[in-house]
Amino acid sequence: MTFVRTRLALERMAPGKTLLVLLRGEEPRRNVPASARALGHEVLAEEDGEDGVRRLWLVRS
Repeated sequence: MTFVRTRLALERMAPGKTLLVLLRGEEPRRNVPASARALGHEVLAEEDGEDGVRRLWLVRS
C-alpha cells in the first residue's frame, strides 16, 4: 500500500521534482525503492532516522 501512495504522489509531480517518502517496516523499506527504480524514477538518497523511520528521497522521471 505504501508504494501505491508513493506512485500516486509521483504521478502528480512534474518531472525532475523530488519527493520525500517516510517508510516504516522492513517490507516498505525493500519494496518502495525497488519499485520506484523499476518505474524509472531515481532514488536520490536513503537515510535511517533515530526514530526508526527511513527517509527516502525520490526524483520523478
